[in-house]
Amino acid sequence: MKSKNEVNEIVNRPLCICDSTLLDGEKAAGVVFSNIEKYRIAQLLDEAGVPQIVAGNPSLGAEEKMAVKHIARMGLGASVMSWNRADINDINRSIECDVDAVCISMPSSDNLIQNKLGKDHAWVADKVYEAASYAAEHGLYISVVAEDTPNANLAFLIDFAKAAVDAGADRVGYQDIIGKEDPFTCYERIKTLRQIMPVDIEIITRNDFGLATANTLAALKAGARFANVTSMGIGERAGCAPLEEVALAARHILNMEAGVDGTKFREIADAVSLATGRAISPSKPVIGSNVFVQEAGISVDGVIRDENGEAFDPAEVGCQRSVMVGKHSGRNTIVSEMAQMGIEIDRKAASDLLDMVRKASTQMHRSISQKELFLLYEDLMNGNDIFDENDEPSGPAAQPEPVEEIPAEQPQN
Repeated sequence: MKSKNEVNEIVNRPLCICDSTLLDGEKAAGVVFSNIEKYRIAQLLDEAGVPQIVAGNPSLGAEEKMAVKHIARMGLGASVMSWNRADINDINRSIECDVDAVCISMPSSDNLIQNKLGKDHAWVADKVYEAASYAAEHGLYISVVAEDTPNANLAFLIDFAKAAVDAGADRVGYQDIIGKEDPFTCYERIKTLRQIMPVDIEIITRNDFGLATANTLAALKAGARFANVTSMGIGERAGCAPLEEVALAARHILNMEAGVDGTKFREIADAVSLATGRAISPSKPVIGSNVFVQEAGISVDGVIRDENGEAFDPAEVGCQRSVMVGKHSGRNTIVSEMAQMGIEIDRKAASDLLDMVRKASTQMHRSISQKELFLLYEDLMNGNDIFDENDEPSGPAAQPEPVEEIPAEQPQN
């Protein structure tokens, strides 16, 4: 178990990633990690340099508690956090697991406070203070999360954050539990919170409208320093903000460095995919197999000339670029692909070969392999018209059937 000073040192980054794959990943419908799978994923996250890992919720039962305790004792470089309600019994179970950090979660919107808890603002603030104080007394690093923050009354949200900080919390979580937050509102509310309460903010988003990454970036731009993520964005309903998207987008769009190794993202995702049975979509941003595959002529030209053909260097995530030849290819792609086979062709031959490629790709409803491209090139050089578009039919079958003439209708007198 790390001391609080050690945890503060670990999370002291311009952008601190708090990975919740082991907690929120299991909230995805039908997903259950074995403990062995949890240990392996935790190890991979640590190898990637993720500074804080949410290992689970010890109050779920003996098996979960065993997993959290094991991860806390693995000697990881990362801080190991557990999830808790604002309840001293929950925190005691986390203490028994030797974690060095706790997340204390409590509703903050009037809807949840009144309809879920049947309580009022004062009761919530008191429970937050009580739970955070208890955790602080035991030397734990503390994140207090305000559930349903976008729907919380701003004045009460400030009181909520003040109660947490006064009790010893190190950061406050802004959590959009249903994915209806928008980046513009998120930015303004977090900016306001930071101006009123100079406390570290953690952004926790959901992806029901596909805005998890956008909301996370908006929060970071507004002054949040912690981003709660999961590998591939796995989580309940449409999921969470994806680790790989947030880390790379923050680096290239916001110039914020998370200090994690992007070349490990695919390996982490593969482990999560294997454990969950959830395939990685070829078009998945950052780690999908098609992210660095180009076919369209303009895009390929950009890659060939090292211009704006890609958002970032594939080496950052351990990938390599590739080019597909097909209907949307351009002449320069043909010249480049033939050169890779040791064949130089002039512009006229490249244009003629491109015409053949487009016809073949359209007829076969797919791209053309390098071997097929070579065979088309041989056909071109040998004068073979494999499409038979210019052949004139001959013989009796080619004669058109006579068309019976129909006399024009005579006008009636």
